[in-house]
Amino acid sequence: MLWPLRQIARWCLACLLSLPLLAPAVAHAWPEQPIKIIVTFPPGGSADIVIRALQPLLAEDLRQPIVIENRAGAGGNIGIAAVTQAAPDGYTLGVAAAGVLTVNPHLNRAAMSFDPLRDLAPVTMLAQIPFVLVASQASKIKSVDDVVAAAKASPDALSIGHGGNGTAMHLTSALFTQKANVRIKLVAYRGTAPAAVDVLAGHIQLAVLDIPASQQLIRDGQLKALGVSAATRVAFLPEVMSLSELGLASFESVGWFGLVAPAGTPPDIIGRLNAAFVKALSDPAAAEKIRVLGAEPAPSSAEAFAQFIRSEHEKWGKLISDAGIKGE
Repeated sequence: MLWPLRQIARWCLACLLSLPLLAPAVAHAWPEQPIKIIVTFPPGGSADIVIRALQPLLAEDLRQPIVIENRAGAGGNIGIAAVTQAAPDGYTLGVAAAGVLTVNPHLNRAAMSFDPLRDLAPVTMLAQIPFVLVASQASKIKSVDDVVAAAKASPDALSIGHGGNGTAMHLTSALFTQKANVRIKLVAYRGTAPAAVDVLAGHIQLAVLDIPASQQLIRDGQLKALGVSAATRVAFLPEVMSLSELGLASFESVGWFGLVAPAGTPPDIIGRLNAAFVKALSDPAAAEKIRVLGAEPAPSSAEAFAQFIRSEHEKWGKLISDAGIKGE
């Protein structure tokens, strides 16, 4: 028996009126499929290891598989470009370091297909990696005061080695010369290991190294730690004072990386992701895996991470301009 037209019309109207009531239920169903995290570094790097340490905890919390995809290259531009081009639905995320979010735009903006401040939605900071200013144990330089005195007595006579042009260690070295108001040559190496070798050999007097590349050499007495670049002392080298404590007012420079999503990702999804990552970063076993790398878990709110990115963008932009640092 066919339904009367009037009855069909009433049924259709009732269905339409019920759609707004169903919408919240659909929204709350996220996530309903695997979540992909693009890591802008090769497998085995610090960022990759951190995400893989969090992976099982995130999968359990979000009740979906967490798929990790490594897309290295162009200082992080390739991987993060892919994130900005993804749908803003919470299913494609990216792990980005300080360079791609706050340094690359000032060094080679033309090479970037996106604007980090406009095209990304910050989710949370993940981890921070402090640096340390070192000299050879055989060097006559015993302290930061010695460095400043020697540099003022003979401008450009000293050299600081760092891990490569435009890296956080390069900018840390430049910030040191600016804060100390001295002229010291900055020497770029392809990574921290060659810089450490040349300090030990006496080819350069100083180097800014990350903790993993220097910690054992410091403990073995081959390298002398003059100061750490974090705002305060760090757990890895608790006996070493911060450069700020040593007279370089407000000195703070650390390597870091965080989680981002495409701009336009709904706030409720950003909030759910933030809660899951903050919880995972607070897990004692996961935190210990991160600390073994010489990194410190640094969960934050999405708002705090966004503000941090903006402040770092301005800070390094000014330093790059003032120091005349150019991209390669």
